[in-house]
Amino acid sequence: MSSVSDAARAREDIDALMHRLGRAAVTASRALALASTAQKNVALEAAAEVLRERHTAILQANGLDMQDAQAKHLSAALLDRLRLDERRIEAMSSSLIEIAALADPVGTVAAEWDRPNGLRIQRVRVPLGVIGIIFESRPNVTADAGALCLKSGNAAILRCGSESRHSSRVIHECLCAGLGKAGLPLECIQLVPTVDRAAVGLMLSGMSEFLDVLVPRGGKSLVARVRAEARVPVIGHLEGNCHVYVDRDADLQMARAIVLNAKLRRTGVCGAAETLLIDRACVATHLAPLVHALLDAGCEVRGDATAQAVDTKVRPASEDDWYREYLDAIIAVRVVEGVDGAIAHIERYGSEHTESIVTQNPATAERFLAGIDSAIVLHNASTQFADGAEFGMGAEIGISTDRLHARGPVGVEQLTTYKYVVRGSGQVRP
Repeated sequence: MSSVSDAARAREDIDALMHRLGRAAVTASRALALASTAQKNVALEAAAEVLRERHTAILQANGLDMQDAQAKHLSAALLDRLRLDERRIEAMSSSLIEIAALADPVGTVAAEWDRPNGLRIQRVRVPLGVIGIIFESRPNVTADAGALCLKSGNAAILRCGSESRHSSRVIHECLCAGLGKAGLPLECIQLVPTVDRAAVGLMLSGMSEFLDVLVPRGGKSLVARVRAEARVPVIGHLEGNCHVYVDRDADLQMARAIVLNAKLRRTGVCGAAETLLIDRACVATHLAPLVHALLDAGCEVRGDATAQAVDTKVRPASEDDWYREYLDAIIAVRVVEGVDGAIAHIERYGSEHTESIVTQNPATAERFLAGIDSAIVLHNASTQFADGAEFGMGAEIGISTDRLHARGPVGVEQLTTYKYVVRGSGQVRP
């Protein structure tokens, strides 16, 4: 009986905690929506400076997270996402400076026109309100998401996973220091101070009076749960099953560099290539060199019958492999019938995230770019460019594969909506 009562009290405590965060976020969002661009930029620049100053504390906190993660035998991909070093801390700090330098979308007039009756109509960008971000092992999301929400005038409630709790706490303190320097409410960016999973459940279905949008950043199971249970709109993607198609007119050296980078630069990111498609017309010249390059680089290759014939180390690919997001040094290889075969394969097995074609034929490239309905399509470039910073957005809160509101990298502009402002001089409708 006592344990039941204790559990009930714990649930009540988390309910009260999350509702306090929600109410504070709504109040802060109203102040932030009216903050000047200069004030927001001061907060971002000050936070960047504090991140650099506190790099030792951040690395110590990350060391604790890494120890816990290794004890739990997390995968190499998750460990890579979790790990921080001096270079990654500097990248976080630089990202905040880059976000500060971006144009402020809030208040931007996207369109305006006059009506015959003299009404002046404007479509003006405004913040979404309060954004909840649920993420797992990437502590840099704390800085990126908090900064993007701040610049776009949105209050943020960040809920990190237990894997990154120590790192995220110190990074959040740096953001709060920036807010204090700018005279903005510290509640503009809040970090949920518990890793109890009940907090996630409340964000999904018990805080619709406070949250306007949810953004999941993590594995397939997390994103699937958020999409299934959320009572507010969700921005996110379920998985990144990305493809590189090497066409008959591809330069072999270029193709080799792009394929190796797309697969192996960082295997744990959502823009990593998971399937390599080869035009049957260039099998004799391109297939073996590309497969051997992958094998020599330490990548496991799973292929169709033609790919298996290249090397005994190529393992048979199952039907499931064409759907897989490995997030590891594994790639599936298939021979297809030209660009139309590549498009058909991606349409069937892809996740509408990021696809690339390697070819020197402009007409073929345009056929691929127009025929693939993914959030990001590239010509003669690695899929690892699927990143808001690489798009000049400073950072991103995620890559959206949704059709509505935002698609592709979600930066400051994508974290706004709009309202119509109508000015008249006494008009009434007949």
